[in-house]
Amino acid sequence: MGPLSPRLLMQRGRPKSDRLGKIRSLDLSGLKLLSEHLDPKLLSRLTQLQELDLSNNQLETLPANLGLSHLRILRCANNQLGDVTALCQFPQLEELSLEGNPFLTVSDNLKVSFLLPKLRKVNGKDASFTSCQVESLNRELTSRVTAHWEKFMASLSPEEAEKAQADFVRSAVRDVHYGPESLSEFTQWRVWMISEELVASGGTQRPEADVPEKSLKATIAQEPRARPVALKRPDDVPLNLSPNKRVCTSPLTQVEGCPMGFGGSQPALKLEPLHFLQCHSKNNSPEDLETQLWACAFEPAWEEGCAGASSQTVATCGGEAVCVIDCQTGIVLHKYKAPGEEFFSVAWTALTVVTHTGHKKRWSVLAAAGLRGQVRLLHVRAGFCCGVVRAHKKAIATLCFSPTHETHLFTASYDKRIILWDIGVPNQDYRFQASQLLTLDTTSTPLRLCPVASCPDAYLLAGCEGGCCCWDVRLEQPQKRRVCEVEFVFSEGSEASGQRVDGLAFVNEDVVASKGSNLGTICLWSWSQTWVGRGTQSTVAVVILAQLQWSPTDLAYFSLSTCPDKGIVLCGDEEGSVWVYDVRHILTQQPPLPATPQAPTQILKWPQPQALSHTVTKTMVNTVVANPTFTYLTALTDSNIVAIWKRH
Repeated sequence: MGPLSPRLLMQRGRPKSDRLGKIRSLDLSGLKLLSEHLDPKLLSRLTQLQELDLSNNQLETLPANLGLSHLRILRCANNQLGDVTALCQFPQLEELSLEGNPFLTVSDNLKVSFLLPKLRKVNGKDASFTSCQVESLNRELTSRVTAHWEKFMASLSPEEAEKAQADFVRSAVRDVHYGPESLSEFTQWRVWMISEELVASGGTQRPEADVPEKSLKATIAQEPRARPVALKRPDDVPLNLSPNKRVCTSPLTQVEGCPMGFGGSQPALKLEPLHFLQCHSKNNSPEDLETQLWACAFEPAWEEGCAGASSQTVATCGGEAVCVIDCQTGIVLHKYKAPGEEFFSVAWTALTVVTHTGHKKRWSVLAAAGLRGQVRLLHVRAGFCCGVVRAHKKAIATLCFSPTHETHLFTASYDKRIILWDIGVPNQDYRFQASQLLTLDTTSTPLRLCPVASCPDAYLLAGCEGGCCCWDVRLEQPQKRRVCEVEFVFSEGSEASGQRVDGLAFVNEDVVASKGSNLGTICLWSWSQTWVGRGTQSTVAVVILAQLQWSPTDLAYFSLSTCPDKGIVLCGDEEGSVWVYDVRHILTQQPPLPATPQAPTQILKWPQPQALSHTVTKTMVNTVVANPTFTYLTALTDSNIVAIWKRH
C-alpha cells in the first residue's frame, strides 16, 4: 500500500461525501499501512472525524501531529505499535482498541490511562479500574519526587542549587522507585515528567496528578482482577486496592513452635505472609472454594542483565484460567481464560523475535497445558495466545522447557508419552509452527519432568506413577521414538521398583531431591554417583546422600521444588503447612551423613480459618515454588487460594 489519497479516504469514509471535512467515520483497516503512509497534512483535513479504524496494518508508531482533535473512537488492533505517547494528541478519545500489538506492555496500558482523561473503554473493557490504579501510582510518585527534591536541594548551597537543578531530573529517575518491576517503565516515565515540572517551577509549585477522578460507583462496578481473601499486612497496602479486599487483622503464625534447624545449627528464615488471593474463582466469586489449583512458576529475570537478579512475577494455573501475579503488590497483571479447559501446568521461556523493520525484541512466553492435551503459548505482556500445539490426545500432566534451548519444550501426558517439541520462533504474524523432535514412551503416567542439571541436552529424568525413569534425549541419535533407558529405585532389590515418584528437582548440578518412594521422607541422592555405578543395568539403586523428614501422610501429589542457588528444598503438606529445608550443609558435608531423617529448618503454618473466610476450615498445600533468589514464595492450595510470602 502506498501513501493515502483523498479519493481513498472518501471511498472508505462515512457518510459518503466529496469533501473530507464532512467525514465522521473512516475505515483504513487491512491496508498494510506503514507509519509513513499516515500523511498528517492529508489527515488533518478530516476536521469532523470522530471514529478511525487503523486495525490490521503494520504501524509501528503514530505520527504526532495528525490534527484529529475531535476523535472519540480509535481502533489500532493488530499492528506493531511499540509506544503510546502519541495518543496524547487525541484528548477527546473515549474508546480505544490496542489488542494484538505484541510490543505494548502493562506500563503502556497505564500511560494510555494517564494521557487520555476521557477514556471510558480500552479493548472493549471499562477503563475505570486502570484509571484508579494510575491515580494511586501518580499520587505516591508525586509525593516521593517532591520529598526527593527537598532532600536534594537541602544538601546544596544557594549558588549550587541553581546550577544543579538540571541534575535533579536524572537523580530522581535513578533514585525514586515505587511499585512492581513490571510497571517500572511507567513509573520512571512519570518520575521524569514530575521532576521536569518541579524544575520548571523552581520547586515552588507541587506537581498535581493530571488524572481526572473517576466515580466510586464506576470503580465498584468494574469486574475485579482478583478476589483476595485477605489483604497483606495492613501497613503496606497494594497499589490497586479493590473494594472487595478484606484486611486480615489477626496475626499470622509463621513458624510452628520455635525455629528448628539441623542439629540446632540452621536459624529459621524470616518469611512474612503478603497476600492470599482467590484469582482463579469462577465469576470472581469468593464462595468458590472448589476450583483446584495445580501449578505455578516464576518468570525468569531475562532482561535484568545482572547476577543474582530475579523476577517477582509468578504464573499460576487452575480451572480454566492462567494468572500472572506481581508478588510484591498482589496485583493480577494478566488473566487468560480458555472455557472448557482445566490447566495443569505452566512453564516460561524467552524468545528473540524480529519485527517487520528488522528490530529484535525479547519476548517472555508462557506455555500452559492441561485437560485438552493442548499447549497454549501465551505472549504475557501483550495478553494474548499466539499459538496452540495439539500435543497429545489425552491430558497433559506437566511440561517444562529445556534450560539450554529456548524453543525446546517437553510435554508429558496421561497417554504415557513424553514428547519433545521445537516450538520455533514466531513468524511476522506472531504465530508459532511447532515440530515434533522426539517421543519417549513410559510404562506409567509421568508426573514430573526434570532435565539432568549437568547434561540437560543428554538426559531427562521423570517422576512417574510407576517410579523414576531416565531417557537419552540426544538429538544426534537416530531413533526418534525411545523407551526408558534406566529405572531408578530407592532401596536395594528390584522389589522396591514400581513406587510412585511425585516430587523431583535438582538441588544443584549433582544432587536430586525426590519424594514419594518412602512415606514421611524426602530423599537427596547423587546423580553422578548413581550413574557411574549403573554399568549396563536397566534398574539401578540410587546413591542416597541424606533423607529429609516430611509429613507422614499417605496422600500423594504434593509437588516439591528447589532453589539451587540457595540450597533450599520446599514442599507443602495435607495440613496447609510449607516445609522449608536449608540443605547447604548437606551439600558440603563429607560422608558419612546422619542416618536419621533431617528435620526441616522451618515449617510455615497456614493462617487460622477465621483469618481467611468462615467457609475455609482446612486446606492442603499441594504446590510451593520460590523464585531463584528465594525472595518470594508462592503456595497453591486445594481450596482455590494462592498464598504469597516474602523473605526478609
